Amino acid sequence: MNLFSRSSTLRRPAAPTAQAAPTAPTAAVVPDPALAALTGEWMIDPAHSRIGFSVRHAMVTTVRGSFAEYESRLYFDGRNPARSRAQIALATASVDTGVEQRDAHLIGRDFLDAARHPRITFTSTAVQMASKEVYRMTGDLAIRGIARPVVLDLTYIGHVTDPFGYERVGFDGTTTINRSDWGLTYNARLAEGGAMVSERLRLQFDIAAIRTTD
Repeated sequence: MNLFSRSSTLRRPAAPTAQAAPTAPTAAVVPDPALAALTGEWMIDPAHSRIGFSVRHAMVTTVRGSFAEYESRLYFDGRNPARSRAQIALATASVDTGVEQRDAHLIGRDFLDAARHPRITFTSTAVQMASKEVYRMTGDLAIRGIARPVVLDLTYIGHVTDPFGYERVGFDGTTTINRSDWGLTYNARLAEGGAMVSERLRLQFDIAAIRTTD
């Protein structure tokens, strides 16, 4: 999609070097000193990640979907998490719920209006540690040209070097939004009362990120 001005390539870990003295974090929770080694640029690996959503349908079941195409630019500061940041851009038309007719409705004017709004974006504005393993990221979520703040709790899963020599880090995150706040107001009423599609929408970020170099 070529959504970012700078290109990145995957980076294998270099030989260990002496680390600079950690700076004092701005968050109340002190980060694990071992996370200092993870400081740097990362990108989400789409082959091993999922950015999706779930919503109650007809008040009795849950529909789940995800976005197949997206790009990201992440910076993680293990010494001072407040300096971390994230940019994610989803291709609106890549939404996939497993049912073609439903997907066509979702990308149409009743919902996401992909023709006029081809991207859904998230840009972080602040990061703090909520606990030893949970990072609370505040950011602007833009859907249909409407940007509103959301708070995303990201749980740190771990860090490995894969068999090909690439460094990987994992996070799981979730947040719940009211879709009408972004102009997603289309609905149908049920004969028994209630709405066909819930106003509350749960966003899910199952992220495997790879360290990159500019």
